[in-house]
Amino acid sequence: MYPDNYRYTKEHEWVLVEGDTGTIGITHHAQHELGDIVFVDLPKPGAICVQGKAFGSVESVKAVSDIYAPVSGEVLASNDSLTGAPEKLNEDPHGAAWLVKIKLASPGEASGLMTAAQYQEYLGAQ
Repeated sequence: MYPDNYRYTKEHEWVLVEGDTGTIGITHHAQHELGDIVFVDLPKPGAICVQGKAFGSVESVKAVSDIYAPVSGEVLASNDSLTGAPEKLNEDPHGAAWLVKIKLASPGEASGLMTAAQYQEYLGAQ
């Protein structure tokens, strides 16, 4: 369920690092806890994400939750398809429903995040 090549945060975001680009999304656990997602607010290309700081939000029928950057960098692209179909986050949070792609400020930042096994262990301890 949680891809091994992703890194995870305690706030339930993931990042896939490919060279100097990071693709960021929310985890299956996050979308499950949120319930039916009805709105996504994402930054525009050129915006700066800072590790651990909020860069957008996800609204569900239950609540609004901030999305925190797992790594720092400049937004290259936002997943505009989520604007018209935010429910995709419930359907495919680790795939087609990625949130943003960023140019990594420091590619090594991701190594401090949890592996898939560590994240699943973390979920089990909650």
